Amino acid sequence: MNVEQIYKDAGALLEGHFILSSGNHSNRYLQSAKVLEDTKRAALLAGALAKQIRNSGIQVETVCAPALGGVLAGYELARALEVRSIFVERKEGQMELRRGFEVRKGEKILICEDIITTGGSAMEAAKIMEALGAEVVAFAALANRGFCKREGTNTLAKPECKLPKELPFFALADFEFAMYAPEDCPLCQEGSKAIKPGSRS
Repeated sequence: MNVEQIYKDAGALLEGHFILSSGNHSNRYLQSAKVLEDTKRAALLAGALAKQIRNSGIQVETVCAPALGGVLAGYELARALEVRSIFVERKEGQMELRRGFEVRKGEKILICEDIITTGGSAMEAAKIMEALGAEVVAFAALANRGFCKREGTNTLAKPECKLPKELPFFALADFEFAMYAPEDCPLCQEGSKAIKPGSRS
């Protein structure tokens, strides 16, 4: 499966000058919502990710996604795995489990995002699950920005990766884009104005 081509065909691999959720700048941006708006394509991607997870032998009872970006990917992955789907969301800047969702002590949770860069939002979700007594068994995403080591590859995690080394991280492909601190951004220095296309305002 050529995941990069799937993103391109969906108009979801953008080129320009973007502000990432981290605040850094990049000349490329993945917009997974565009990929997932096509339900057949979403099912194809989630099915491939679910196959990786099943083949690993890890037992998953529930998929939990950080809102907003991870909700569609998490739901489709849960459906492919035939398990429950829940999500956490921000309220006054803090991630919370709301809307009547509950987890039980020892419940085996997989945290799913659409894209994982450093894994910061995924770790926020994981900490909530653990605080409620559940067990986080793995992390997953459709796309990996290349900071964290995904299962089945020999690449090393970069220092910025926040995912725990002892838990597996499943993703369909690595997308390693140039990324710049705003003060060092060559696009800014050329006079280009950055835009923020992501889900966080």
